[in-house]
Amino acid sequence: MRKIVIGVMGPGETATNNDLHNAYELGKLIAQQGWILLTGGRNVGVMEAANQGAKSANGLTLGILPGSQPDGISAAVDIAIFTDIGNARNNINVLSSHVVIACGMGAGTASEIALALKAHKPVILLIDDTNSRNFFQKLSGDNVYFADSALDAIATALKVLSAE
Repeated sequence: MRKIVIGVMGPGETATNNDLHNAYELGKLIAQQGWILLTGGRNVGVMEAANQGAKSANGLTLGILPGSQPDGISAAVDIAIFTDIGNARNNINVLSSHVVIACGMGAGTASEIALALKAHKPVILLIDDTNSRNFFQKLSGDNVYFADSALDAIATALKVLSAE
């Protein structure tokens, strides 16, 4: 049986302290479920925090990287996939995930959410911004879920996965 892959997407350099805290907790909780964590693999922002959280709980991490070289990769990535396709890797991120959790918001994160919704993937928004929540809810009400904490996001992921 294929392992469950949970994608955690979020801002890099512009991640807030709240985003980083939530991402670390998400990574840890994903690992505790025995799921594989998928991120963009870089050593900044939500990607780094989620990977560090997963490693703190002995989880397996998968990084889908935009370039062809190991510079900028998180030391907490176990399996690195070098794509050399830049932001086009966002589609690989979402298509390889059973559930996408957006932790914070940025342009790259918004593109990943939109691609996930277009592919009919469930998306859990762990973001404070009401405008972003409303926008994505209007795009695909059936596949958009909201969470107010990492624990809430994992509970929602469990419900979504059990319904599949």
